[in-house]
Amino acid sequence: MKFQIPIGPQHPALKEPISLRMTVEGEVIKDADLRLGYNHRGVEKLAEDKTWIQNIYLAERICGICSHSHATCYAQGAEKLLEIEPPRRGVYLRYLISELERIHSHLLWLGVAGHEAGFDSFFMYTWRDREVVMDLLEMISGNRVHYAINTLGGVRRDLDEAQKAKILEGLKILKDRSEYYFKIGANESTFVGRLAGVGLLSKQQAVDLCATGPVAKASGIGRDVRRDDPHDFYNEVDFQVITADTCDVLGRTVVRIKEILESIKISEFIIRNLPDGPIAVKAPRRAKPGEVVSRYEAPRGENIHYIKANGTDKPERLKVRAPTLANYPATVAMLRNGFIADIPLIFAAIDPCICCAERTAELVDARTGQERIVRFADLRRLAAARGAHSDKRNVEWPL
Repeated sequence: MKFQIPIGPQHPALKEPISLRMTVEGEVIKDADLRLGYNHRGVEKLAEDKTWIQNIYLAERICGICSHSHATCYAQGAEKLLEIEPPRRGVYLRYLISELERIHSHLLWLGVAGHEAGFDSFFMYTWRDREVVMDLLEMISGNRVHYAINTLGGVRRDLDEAQKAKILEGLKILKDRSEYYFKIGANESTFVGRLAGVGLLSKQQAVDLCATGPVAKASGIGRDVRRDDPHDFYNEVDFQVITADTCDVLGRTVVRIKEILESIKISEFIIRNLPDGPIAVKAPRRAKPGEVVSRYEAPRGENIHYIKANGTDKPERLKVRAPTLANYPATVAMLRNGFIADIPLIFAAIDPCICCAERTAELVDARTGQERIVRFADLRRLAAARGAHSDKRNVEWPL
């Protein structure tokens, strides 16, 4: 007998509101439905009323854990529209923060994974060591969460020799600890036994469902914006795109631990090869009319910002596609045929940031020009109508 289990939008296991509806038969999940919209903040609409420089700080607050990801993705696009190029020293410092943030984000996730698997000592160790990288980020930027290091045309703060030495010292500690975590993640029998075979997602499913980040990499897809669409300095540094072939939560764990080690290597390269010169150039107030798509490899996967300029000191449009939203279809596939007890582990394995993914949609009738904001329920009905009339070009889609 099938019945439905609701999880959320308010639930002790959820730090942000989202509604999950699990159709189960006994202990087996037969289908899953993710319902968004509980935490929408109107960030994209707010961006239309703020200047190019003000929107850096708005974009940074899309997410707390990977705040620099959104700020940098936005800044990259805005700099193209403003026709400015940051100096090399500023670029190196910008991506030093990026890699330190990746270490911080993955250590946080490892702790969550340990907690969800019942391995709370692993949770406490990883979060203790996460303080090392957070202290480094605070030393560089002055902040532990929203670093506010970016500006249009470069970065706001420079490094001196004493700070560089402290960063290298902290990276040595993190490297030793991360190698230890890799041994645990790959060999500790109870931990491996809990993660292996959970949340299966084949390589073909990952491709078909457009998975990104560690979710795709753990299914054998070596896709990384830093290598495939190199921007600024990433084509100057030698690093490895990490993949796994287990296609499960264990693979996603191994990928993240190995990515920490790669980020440590990249950060050491930056410190030892930091160019001389200025850290920023002056940016104009207005951008010429145009549009740009900016891509960035966030800790969770590919982050995309679409920005449109209309010649004023404010963008006409900012559209954000966060990696969490891209991974939701794959999450549904991973949940199917799993067990109820695996739901927290499978959902946590995508490292969801629900605030990042919250969006509204707007439809415009091409004949009348009438606009309407629609809910996800409306979109589902439209999709069903399209499927039922796939052989017809013009279909009336009542809302």
